[in-house]
Amino acid sequence: MRFARTSKIVGLAAAAALALSACGGGGGGTDGADASAVITANTTEPQNPLVPTNTNEVGGGRVVDLLFEGLISYDASGAPVNEVAESIETKDSKNYTITLKPDQKFTNGDPVTASSFVDAWNYGAAAENAQLNEYFFDSIAGYDEVSAKDSKKKEMSGLKVVDDKTFTVELAQPESDWPLRLGYTAFSPLPEAAFQDMKAFGENPVGNGPYKLAGDGAWQHDVEIALVPNPDYTGTRAPQNDGITFKIYSGFEAAYQDLLANNLDLLDTIPPSSLKNFKTDLGEGRYLEKPYAGNQAITIPGYLDEWKGEAGELRRKAISMAINRPEITKVIFSGGREPATEFTAPVIDGYDADIKGSEVLKFNPEEARKLWAEADKIEPWGDKAFTISYNSDGGHKEWIDAVANSIKNELGIDAQGKPYATFAEVREIATSKQLEGALRTGWQADYPSLYNFLGPTFGTGAGSNDGDYSNKEFDAKLREGLSAKSPEAGTTAFNEAQEILLQDLPAVPLWYQVRQVGWSENVDKVDTAWNGVPIYHQITRK
Repeated sequence: MRFARTSKIVGLAAAAALALSACGGGGGGTDGADASAVITANTTEPQNPLVPTNTNEVGGGRVVDLLFEGLISYDASGAPVNEVAESIETKDSKNYTITLKPDQKFTNGDPVTASSFVDAWNYGAAAENAQLNEYFFDSIAGYDEVSAKDSKKKEMSGLKVVDDKTFTVELAQPESDWPLRLGYTAFSPLPEAAFQDMKAFGENPVGNGPYKLAGDGAWQHDVEIALVPNPDYTGTRAPQNDGITFKIYSGFEAAYQDLLANNLDLLDTIPPSSLKNFKTDLGEGRYLEKPYAGNQAITIPGYLDEWKGEAGELRRKAISMAINRPEITKVIFSGGREPATEFTAPVIDGYDADIKGSEVLKFNPEEARKLWAEADKIEPWGDKAFTISYNSDGGHKEWIDAVANSIKNELGIDAQGKPYATFAEVREIATSKQLEGALRTGWQADYPSLYNFLGPTFGTGAGSNDGDYSNKEFDAKLREGLSAKSPEAGTTAFNEAQEILLQDLPAVPLWYQVRQVGWSENVDKVDTAWNGVPIYHQITRK
């Protein structure tokens, strides 16, 4: 399945030691590039204002990633590259000294300083701000105090500003791979103006990335988000075009028709209805297909009574075993997905297809019916429906219906999809813990690590923990993996944590994602990175 392999974790750790202590690539501007026009691409309406610490879904994430630049970025293979960081140094993997490159600034002219990072991270971690990416700061000393419920503390003890270009970070425990996370947008800097009115700032954000908003009104809600190159950008992602305009679609079918008519330059997801024909429709040289660090699942909220206790555990396993993954991936996706055997993705090093307990993810209708019957003896299910909430603007209806039909046919219960018009709408219901049934969930890695698939989605209190799952043994295994003295030891702990997930099944993994991208006749140099995201800055007009 590997068309393009990401760097291994071992390789990343070695690369980090080199890249994070040296200067990154440079050169802003578009010298030598064909930057003759704006590129149009698809997206969905962001769930929230565009604040890095409160953006954890793809609609907003792809925009925030272009508006802001962190200490590091990741190249196409997933290797870390210095951006704002001149160096990130440590002698004990617990205490880090971070030095910034000179002459970095935001698009409003303000300098990017050590305080720009420290203030932004403290804001993201503080309980009173209720940021969705709060959990990403949990390794920093003092996080527990500022993130505690009803806490009024605003500053983590582990962050100290030394001078304008230097700050230090003390972690709660040694974590040798901690710097690898710093390319995720949650760790972006923020200008002083952001803290005056964060909501208003998110509607018209001022960043330091390769692009900026194209003036007032650039974000027309539910219509488009227009970006233009940042002329002061000096990092490694220099735009090779005149801007990116993200068109907001209510479904991939309409976007696909615009692509065929050359009214859209880039579509990052081919709708299921066109998977059989898209290569013929577009022709050679106008599409790509390759696996990436992402997966698809359905999350079953642990806060609903029918999924609690022994009966709930039996039912989750029955649901999983009643889903015919091989048939669905073959029929609905024309073989363009691989059935899941665990909770991460094969392109991440450390992946293990044979983790203890993984048989629960195999199609086994007889065992599924047996487990469902056992659950009914404990607590009858009755005539209620098993629903799967999903966003209609994401091209999910076909496979959701197929999963529901598989469950219905094998367990003899009413199972059906529950559509919501937009991704933002269903995400709001999920994050506010108001789900009435299961939820379609997927994960696109923020940085190349097994932990990134596990901690943010299943760690107690994590911002993307939609099912409100909590298991102290699982959390302890995550901490063990993070503090491991070698990548191999960390992998062992993380996969032992997965054994716990396979027993509890807070979510039911379905398949690993493959990015299928198409583009118009008018553009060139289209590719996707290790995480499946198009490399927007390198796309050019023909």
